[in-house]
Amino acid sequence: MKGRARRLHRFTDGVPAGWGVASFQGKAGQPMSDLTIEIFDAGEAGNDADWLAIMDEIGEEAGYFDPLGKRHSAFFSDQGPVLLVSFETLHGIRGAGGGQMPLGYQIAAPRGWSSLTIVAHDDSWYRDPAVWGYFDRLTDDSFFEDFDRVVFYGAGMGGYGAAAFSVVAPGATVLALAPQASLDLGLAEWDKRFPSARRLDFISRFGFAPDMVEGAEQVFLLYDPLIQVDAVHVAFFRGAHVTRLRANHIGRDPQAELARMGLLRPLLDSACAGTLTARHFARLWRARRTHPQYLGRLVGRVQTSGNVPRLVRVLRAALEKVDHPQLRAALAKAEETLARQKLDAARRSS
Repeated sequence: MKGRARRLHRFTDGVPAGWGVASFQGKAGQPMSDLTIEIFDAGEAGNDADWLAIMDEIGEEAGYFDPLGKRHSAFFSDQGPVLLVSFETLHGIRGAGGGQMPLGYQIAAPRGWSSLTIVAHDDSWYRDPAVWGYFDRLTDDSFFEDFDRVVFYGAGMGGYGAAAFSVVAPGATVLALAPQASLDLGLAEWDKRFPSARRLDFISRFGFAPDMVEGAEQVFLLYDPLIQVDAVHVAFFRGAHVTRLRANHIGRDPQAELARMGLLRPLLDSACAGTLTARHFARLWRARRTHPQYLGRLVGRVQTSGNVPRLVRVLRAALEKVDHPQLRAALAKAEETLARQKLDAARRSS
C-alpha cells in the first residue's frame, strides 16, 4: 500500500492565482511566497479500505489520520495558524472528486491553512462516544488555542456536526449549510427525512446544536427558507451572533449547488479570512442569476404554480441573463399557452 499517496501539487512561489487567495500569512507569520506547500492526493483508492490505508499514509506526512472507533476517522493537516474543521462523510469525500481528499483539506492546504476533518463512515450524525472522547482530548491538550482563527464547517449532517462540536473552541466561527438542530423525536418529530437517525442518541453530550454554538463568535447558517423543515431547524438557532444566510431556491443540497456555481470556495475562504458577512454573501449569491441550473429550478417552481403570465416574465428575465436552449424552448411554450389563454378569455367575454 505504501507509495500510493501522491503529491498532486508542490507550490514554492506562493499560491497560484487560480486558487483565489495569495495574501495570507503562513506558519509562524511567514508570507505564503516563502513557503513550500504540498497537496496530497488519494485518487488511486479503488474502495473504502484502499482509501483508509492511503489516508493513513498521507497522515504520516501531513499530520495524522486516526481511527475514532469503528465509524469515524480524523484527518489533521498541520500547516498555518488558521484551522478549518470540517465534518464530512467517507462516501461524500470519495464521490466528489478532488483527488478523494476532504473538502476542508482542499480549501485549506493551498492557502497554507491547517485543517481537521472528522470523517463519518456512515450516517452517524457523529453521535459516537469515540468522537466525543476525541474532542475531549483535544480540549485537554489546548489544541485549539494554538490557532489564530478556528472555523467549523459542514453541510446537512456535517452542518449539525460543525455546530454541535464548535463548543470545544470558544470564539470560533461556524458556517453550517442546512444544518439540523437535533433529530431527537421529542424535538424534531416533524422531520421525517432521516428514519435511520431515530435510533441515535441526541440527548447526551454535544446533543442540541443550538445550545452548543452559544460560545461561538459568529454563526452563519445558509439554507433555503422555502424548504420548511430546514427553515424550522435554523429557527432554533438564536442570538445576536447568529446570521441567517437565506438562499431562496438553492434546494436541499446547498453545498453541491454552491460548488456548481463556483461559490463554495469563496464562501469558505471568506469564513476563514474573517471577512464573511451577510452583505458579502449577498454579493456572492448574485452569481445565481447567470447559473442555468438555478434558473431552471426557479422556472420549475413557477411552472408548478400554474401562473403562466408570471412564468413568461421569469423566463424572459432568465434569458436576459443567460441564453440557454431549454429556457428558450420553455419560453416559446409558455408564450403559446399564454396566447391561447388570452384568446379563450376574449371568446368567453364576447
